[in-house]
Amino acid sequence: MTGFKDAANTHPSLTLLGTGTSMGVPMIGCECEVCSSSDPKNQRMRSGVVVSHHGQNFLIDTSPELRLQLVNNHVQMIEGVVYTHAHADHIMGLDDLRIFGFKRKGPVTLYCEQPVEETLRNTFSYAFANRNPKSLHSLPALQFERICLTPFELCGLTIQPIRFIHGYLPILGFRINNVAFCTDVSKIPDESWEYLQGLDTLILGAIGHSPHPTHFNIEQALETIEIIKPQQTYLTHISHQLDYSTTNAKLPEHVQLAFDGMTIPL
Repeated sequence: MTGFKDAANTHPSLTLLGTGTSMGVPMIGCECEVCSSSDPKNQRMRSGVVVSHHGQNFLIDTSPELRLQLVNNHVQMIEGVVYTHAHADHIMGLDDLRIFGFKRKGPVTLYCEQPVEETLRNTFSYAFANRNPKSLHSLPALQFERICLTPFELCGLTIQPIRFIHGYLPILGFRINNVAFCTDVSKIPDESWEYLQGLDTLILGAIGHSPHPTHFNIEQALETIEIIKPQQTYLTHISHQLDYSTTNAKLPEHVQLAFDGMTIPL
């Protein structure tokens, strides 16, 4: 099945579909400089990723803007979804997976931990009820595959889950080759540091300048980057506190804000 951008390109890549916080940027009712900015790199949908390899694609999370993200990035088919955690800004686009089940004539696989599965089943109970054949066009076709902290394969790539803490909530990040996607992080457990060594690219959440109870701020992210020492870091899950150009001018050269649509080789 083909889909994302140049399906003939066999080199794996990761594209950031959304780099904003749970409120998105611009934020509803806000007229600050960033929310009012005409710079498209200051316009941030909620967090999401598409990973592409050999003409196949899978998602990390399903943001509330999923339909727009997939249309904007010309994603025609996906092979599955891998979930970091079950907060609303990471799951509420799940119903937009309906089109893929219809095209595939079969279910889309959701790779997640047990608490995420439980939340998805409760939040989208209609999708998992007894299915009437007459309603196949209006219900997403989904199936679950439980993941833990051991690597698994998808689209010809090995995915290494990594445990992080988001406030008090255990969540997952993912390492694929020498790229790690680590959003919504406020603490890195001791056992996770080994999976962050030797990275070409680190994608790390940094919500803004101010301290936050469930996310790294810029200062904490920079301290973490100094320990991990990846070749390049892109900061994601960005609030309206951070103007793209102004912030990047103050960051080290090897650390920059990410933006929606940014593609990173794997």
